[in-house]
Amino acid sequence: MVKGLYTSYTGMINEQHRLDTVANSIANFDTIGFKKEGATSQAFDDVLAYKIKDVTEAGNLPRRMGIINPGVKIGENYVDWSEGSFQETGNTFDLAIAGKGFFAVEFTSKSGQSSTKYTRDGKFTVDMQGNLTTVDGDYVLNSNGQHIKLDPLKEAVINTGGQIYQNGTLVGTIGVTDFANYDYLEKYGENMYQPVEGATQIQSAHQIYSGYLEQSNVSIVDEMVNMISIQRSYEANQKVIQTFDSSLDIAANQLGKV
Repeated sequence: MVKGLYTSYTGMINEQHRLDTVANSIANFDTIGFKKEGATSQAFDDVLAYKIKDVTEAGNLPRRMGIINPGVKIGENYVDWSEGSFQETGNTFDLAIAGKGFFAVEFTSKSGQSSTKYTRDGKFTVDMQGNLTTVDGDYVLNSNGQHIKLDPLKEAVINTGGQIYQNGTLVGTIGVTDFANYDYLEKYGENMYQPVEGATQIQSAHQIYSGYLEQSNVSIVDEMVNMISIQRSYEANQKVIQTFDSSLDIAANQLGKV
């Protein structure tokens, strides 16, 4: 009977994790280029069935089931990489990627260390020195991984290939990097991603639209429905704990008096 308390407890912890994930997505509804997250979980019966069917151990030897808790195992978060809708801004240096890929940015940490990060947030600007930067002042990189230098006093035109022209002269090309498997990307913060060991860069078919920004792919309606579902599941686990608590109270305090 006591094991049922732990089963419901793990269920509540899992629902809390799901709620935190949904709340983060809702909080970033207006974040440019944000990709929403989801949470995975594994039920006890799924883990047990997988272990029973495991044929990596010899059939003529005793099989250890290992440590399996009769509850919910919190899995990993996953990212929904689907493309968000485009919003027209009319600003030349507001850029949106149609297709796969990321803008490459030279990010400088508070400690002064620089590294290349990747983002779908294309809200860029030109500083006083003519460098194309993010709104936080990090340098946007070209197709060769170098800074993009422009004349801040001249009008610029950016075509769908990411090529930047001033007075009819090509002055730079926006760098777009894609990866073979997005499982090798992790969130860094600042709406950026960084590759981990095993990440492989590839070329991608994409177009860049000047004067547009990609909105987040978060649907408020869907997330609110998920939040209601999570709340109902959390309450169900609470009721199970209350039921077990009442049963234990009867067993310990009332039957003991007989």
